Amino acid sequence: MKPRTMHQIIRTLLPCAALALAACGTSETDDAPIEAELGADLRGSGIGGPFELTGEDGQTVRWDDFDGQYRIIYFGYTFCPDFCPTDVSRAMAGLKTFEQEHPERAAKVQPLFVGVDPERDTLQALREFTDQYHPRLIGMTGEPEVLQETAKAFAADFRKREPNEEGGYLVDHTVITYLFGPDGEALTTLATDQGPEAVARQLDSWVR
Repeated sequence: MKPRTMHQIIRTLLPCAALALAACGTSETDDAPIEAELGADLRGSGIGGPFELTGEDGQTVRWDDFDGQYRIIYFGYTFCPDFCPTDVSRAMAGLKTFEQEHPERAAKVQPLFVGVDPERDTLQALREFTDQYHPRLIGMTGEPEVLQETAKAFAADFRKREPNEEGGYLVDHTVITYLFGPDGEALTTLATDQGPEAVARQLDSWVR
């Protein structure tokens, strides 16, 4: 099968609903880890790339700050009422299980959360959000234009809805949890829809 481009893989945006990545194999080899079938094989997709965002501590965070580490990354927002808390909770619970079973390998995994709603994803809001799920989870955000560019590089998307009468609003966004390798290459999507145990098994398969 001819590898798909990043834009062919994920261009669909749904209102806070899970996106399917069916038939998303991008590798020309068949040597995927045992648990690879739990997620979409993203090897060779070209997803990812350099970014410069503001971390929850106010410091600049760059993609290459994590060179040599596996990276879990999710694009969402702190005021999300459903999928963000659920997906991030399951992913981080899976990471915690993996840490208990394989602490040395788990130490190579850096979890990241990109807040795509800078109006409300303040540094305090990011810290409060990430602290709920994992002590090493780093929250980041940036200017809208920078966030759009970053999301596009990671085959993600988001769009602010019109506010309601009270001024509240939702943000439609891609709800996919990605796993990247030590060289910054996309590896797979994490099966948060199947629970923390599935995520832990995937990490055990991919992280060396």
